[in-house]
Amino acid sequence: MTDALNEFEEKKLPSTLNVLTILTIIGCAIGLLGGFWQFATADKNVAQIESVLNNPTQYNALPDFAKKFMSPEALENAKLVAANKVPILALNLIGCVLCFVGALQMRKYKMQGFYYWLVGEVVPVIGGFIFMGNAMTKGWGLLGLVIPLVFIFLYTAQRKHLTEK
Repeated sequence: MTDALNEFEEKKLPSTLNVLTILTIIGCAIGLLGGFWQFATADKNVAQIESVLNNPTQYNALPDFAKKFMSPEALENAKLVAANKVPILALNLIGCVLCFVGALQMRKYKMQGFYYWLVGEVVPVIGGFIFMGNAMTKGWGLLGLVIPLVFIFLYTAQRKHLTEK
């Protein structure tokens, strides 16, 4: 009799999968805000870097670590982002939606959620390389590679809790 009752009890989501999906949902919200912010400020960033590079007094006043963010290479990267801000935003939105839907599906133990989430993680990275080239591996762009790799590893370890239904 107790086995029959246990069948009807709702399964508790494993804690690691619970934490991962919550972090994914938070990451989607941050990703959306960041994507819209990048879109809105892309041209302004180019102008700001050009202004600092054209003013030696202003450039020399910067601390050494900040000069890396105001280099000719940083200017070229900012120009790439500004020139491709629409497709970058579109890929970001697609990725965030797929990750969000995937996380919700995985909270229901559905394996298809893992695949939605995985595509949502990979598409913006591939798109980033297409539109920004090696700029994806510089500075903060490196986080856009490391974090998805860590989450792919962690979610893959949790697939055992998901079903094909």
